[in-house]
Amino acid sequence: MDSQIRPLDRRSFLRWAGLGVTATLGAKTLAAAETISGNAVQFNPLFDLKTEAKEANPPAPTAPDKRVGFAIVGLGRLSLHQILPALSECKHARVTALVSGNRDKGLKVAQQYGVNEKSVYNYENYDKLADNPDVQVIYIVLPNSMHAEYTIRGAKAGKHILCEKPMANTVADCQQMVDVCKAANLRLMIAYRQQYEPCNRAIVKMVKEGKLGTLHEFIAVNSQNQGEPNQWRLKRQLSGGGPLPDIGIYCLNAARFLSGSEPESVMGQIIQAPDDPRFKEVEASVQFMLRFPGGFTATCSTSYNTHRSQFLRIIGSDGWAEMNPAFAYEGMRLSYNKMSEGTDLISAVQLTPKNQFAQEMDHMAQCVQTGAQPHTPGEEGMQDMRIIEAIYNSAQNGRTIELRQPSPTRGPEPADS
Repeated sequence: MDSQIRPLDRRSFLRWAGLGVTATLGAKTLAAAETISGNAVQFNPLFDLKTEAKEANPPAPTAPDKRVGFAIVGLGRLSLHQILPALSECKHARVTALVSGNRDKGLKVAQQYGVNEKSVYNYENYDKLADNPDVQVIYIVLPNSMHAEYTIRGAKAGKHILCEKPMANTVADCQQMVDVCKAANLRLMIAYRQQYEPCNRAIVKMVKEGKLGTLHEFIAVNSQNQGEPNQWRLKRQLSGGGPLPDIGIYCLNAARFLSGSEPESVMGQIIQAPDDPRFKEVEASVQFMLRFPGGFTATCSTSYNTHRSQFLRIIGSDGWAEMNPAFAYEGMRLSYNKMSEGTDLISAVQLTPKNQFAQEMDHMAQCVQTGAQPHTPGEEGMQDMRIIEAIYNSAQNGRTIELRQPSPTRGPEPADS
């Protein structure tokens, strides 16, 4: 006798239950446990108890042929290592075109990701994206100095724009990007992937719910040891600066969006490495302090000549939250400290990791589908660039720079998906 216990699938269950009334009752019982609404299938909770965690609804992806088409502009490390692979995890976005200065490279990548070779463009015929109905969004992944030009050309081609950070090299360029997209009624979103990442979202929720009490201090470091002296990040004309606009912007942006506040003043200091050939055009290190309304401060450091270090801590009167590492593409760890019944407790917060690039691209796709304002629109990128210009100004002149309070810089909160 075979004593092995075999699993019973739905079809086997109905066959086992028999024909007629028994099968009908079985099918009705199973169907009663679920709800179909629009594009979503939702299951009724198995454990409707306060002691059990709430079950998340299953994903509701858009049908593959109905997903928003993205043209990826620039096939460098970020696109090939992160952005294109992330599209396989997207529920609402797909890649439909590529733009590269290397035709052979573009065709090779097109084969890998199922892009029609007719949808592989170069920088000269980039504007012909206007004639490609499969492209609704252009994702610009180019050196910083090229962001404004390709955003404006993309908007003139009638496409929505997702642009990597920093938004541009100057506030004036940022303003032009915002104005052109608004005039054409097109969405402009800046790719602040951390604002869509679960650990960061959890800290925002803690702050809004008052779990940290009154905020007093934010501390962050984002540093790395850059290698090749001839890379574009070390050329001021292409990058606009050194570590500050590239990786220091993560510290700056986190101070703003985690606290939900805008700084009133800034003080900056540049540390140079005069004998290092990497830093002939850009700074080696920058430290800066931001002062916010109510006495909240942010102290940040960013470098291109130190061992990789990525962490942040936001401190309130009643507790603190820390990410170490922070700012990375994956592997973030969140800890939370608070007094409880006279005991100082440090808790590790366990969250299901999500691909940050997939999250941000899906958010952009949904904004295009619904007409909603992106959570991180052009105004968000422009505010960071205003502060970066003020940090450089402060460092060069040795004085505190006062900042004006901007109009709201963020759109609605992203849906947790």
